[in-house]
Amino acid sequence: ELRYANTLMRFDFVWLRDHCRSASCYNTKTNQRSLDTASVDLGIKPKAVRVDETTLFLTWPDGHVTRYGLEWLVKNSYEGQKQQVMHPRILWNAEIYRQAQVPSVDCRSFLETDEGLKEFLQNFLLYGIAFVENVTPTKEDTEILAERISLIRETIYGRMWYFTSDFSRGDTAYTKLALDRHTDTTYFQEPCGIQVFHCLKHEGTGGRTLLVDGFYAAEQVLQQAPDQFELLSKVPLKHEYVENVGDCHNHMIGVGPVLNVYPWNNELYLIRYNNYDRAVINTVPYDVVHRWYAAHRTLTTELRRPENELWVKLKPGKALFVDNWRVLHGREAFTGYRQLCGCYLTRDDVLNTARLLGLQA
Repeated sequence: ELRYANTLMRFDFVWLRDHCRSASCYNTKTNQRSLDTASVDLGIKPKAVRVDETTLFLTWPDGHVTRYGLEWLVKNSYEGQKQQVMHPRILWNAEIYRQAQVPSVDCRSFLETDEGLKEFLQNFLLYGIAFVENVTPTKEDTEILAERISLIRETIYGRMWYFTSDFSRGDTAYTKLALDRHTDTTYFQEPCGIQVFHCLKHEGTGGRTLLVDGFYAAEQVLQQAPDQFELLSKVPLKHEYVENVGDCHNHMIGVGPVLNVYPWNNELYLIRYNNYDRAVINTVPYDVVHRWYAAHRTLTTELRRPENELWVKLKPGKALFVDNWRVLHGREAFTGYRQLCGCYLTRDDVLNTARLLGLQA
């Protein structure tokens, strides 16, 4: 046990030997471990321990000395991690988002300057949505926009997709019907991280886009019914996509809970919510399933509160980036001809771009 900065930390001796940052145990040039963890005696104990105001010193039976800064230990201990936030965010409902007056970024600034790109990514990381204005309304220009921050993820829908109401795919999205709030590709083992939407043309009425911060809604569940939050974070479900239209034949299955959290601090990192694509519930035992339905109803009630709904009219020239691991989207029914293009981006590449610009991601 070690107390520092009002934190009581507990460490296993194997952990303390394994994380030694001496030159023989850790390569500071590559930031990689050199020590063979499997070679550490599981019963190891130091023969001497000393602590001064800033540092913990451990001398091991073979004479090797490990030094730890106490600040580093607080930051990297389990107890310290429970107090850390992996991804700083601003949770929002419609009023909070409007009050924030989050600016869109001009396309030229986004494409040509680090400042514009950094402003865009900061907005995206904090709110889970971000807009770029004055984009030439073509699929090719939208592709250039997307590639500024990430590789484009190839899926069964192709690299860049056009989106019209021609029912060319076996999906409700390819109709003029309203779409309730949902996240995409819940039937992937790893749902797509970011989705890009750009309305190229709409000759008609309706078709507004609905956006809901799933993490805001889930936080309300955590505060009001923590047992239900826990259930939604632990019960695995199957989602599936079955398609037999033209030359498209697919049956994809993804498995995971509705809420995906870091277990040490209950911080959400992914919500998998799509009532259209949820498969038969056959992974939940009888004595749990009714409680799961009650928890799902509580979350759905929060997601459907009118005050949580942000409605946006997408127009040619305004591209929308959505964090598909956090923000649910939908649309109202529409008339006339409406054409969207877009793509999915790989999450790791977007986060890497942000980190290279000095952002916490």
